Amino acid sequence: MPATLPVPIEFRLPQGWQAAPPDEVGAPDVAFVALRPQPDAPDAGFTANITVDGEFLADGVTLEELADASVARVESGAEAVRLAGRREIGSPQAPGLTQRLDVTAFTGGALRELVQLQVCMTIQDIADPHKRAVIRLVLTATAAQHDGVLGDFQEFLRTVRPDTRPVS
Repeated sequence: MPATLPVPIEFRLPQGWQAAPPDEVGAPDVAFVALRPQPDAPDAGFTANITVDGEFLADGVTLEELADASVARVESGAEAVRLAGRREIGSPQAPGLTQRLDVTAFTGGALRELVQLQVCMTIQDIADPHKRAVIRLVLTATAAQHDGVLGDFQEFLRTVRPDTRPVS
């Protein structure tokens, strides 16, 4: 069963991206998966993907600690992982963090060079303003696909926001 997000968000997928059931694509620990099928693209056999998951930020835990834990999770399933960059984003009221991982991993029966861009955004819980959630938005693509899907990921990120519609 897919994970659920700690706070509701809304977003719009870029053209050409398709939502996929997390369980069916081998990502049961995330709340949402989008795939960018490109059969004629470089590294055919690996589908670039965006995943979304999240959790409440525990007292005293920093975004850097969450980012370090995320690197460790990727390392547990990869041959090699290199943190290629990390920077803070957002504002003091809504801090965030981005990081790029260069990953060597077996996927689809082949050893591949992957790039993973991770964006951690904090969102205040509307029901309890003392609680803050962290939403993790992740693009994974092969090194050859990366430049072709980076703009789509940036477009996607610009549409992510808290969903403030009343629950019916």
